Amino acid sequence: MTMPTTTIRRRSLLAALAAAPLAYAATSATTAHAVDALPDSRFVGFAETINDFMIRSGQLALSKSQNELVRGFATRAIAEHTKLVSTLKRNRSEAGVSMAPHDATSQMTNNAMSQLNSLTGPQFDTAYANAVMRAETSAVEQYGAYSQSGGSGPLRRYAQESLPVLRELSEYSKRLAGGR
Repeated sequence: MTMPTTTIRRRSLLAALAAAPLAYAATSATTAHAVDALPDSRFVGFAETINDFMIRSGQLALSKSQNELVRGFATRAIAEHTKLVSTLKRNRSEAGVSMAPHDATSQMTNNAMSQLNSLTGPQFDTAYANAVMRAETSAVEQYGAYSQSGGSGPLRRYAQESLPVLRELSEYSKRLAGGR
């Protein structure tokens, strides 16, 4: 028994219409988080601020948290961001780029550190997980943008080489924030 062509066309149209919102959501989600690469000295300020925050907040987590997942993330974040600090220093020197503060990132990390310093126990763990997730997500976005269109070759190379590590830490931080 064969189906009439109009029935098949109607089903195809309905399937296409049903899929349209999903396709739109996937496209808009991709473009909604697109960021422009910062100027060279601002990128350095951004990177230094993120690295410093991840190291300081990780050290705080090791001293305050009893949660093994939080402590495991903190240990890895400290190790990876310490490596990024030395790599950034070398590439920044090669590029001859000075550091200009990135005010929005400085404010975000300063606020997070103030909050983390005031908390203990599970409240600290939750706040830490959320803060590092925001920082790592922001780092992936900015390093990704800079690795594609940053102005300085050595700093662009630094961003390209750092991006896989930052992506891993970002995914780790998302799991941490969602599943402590």
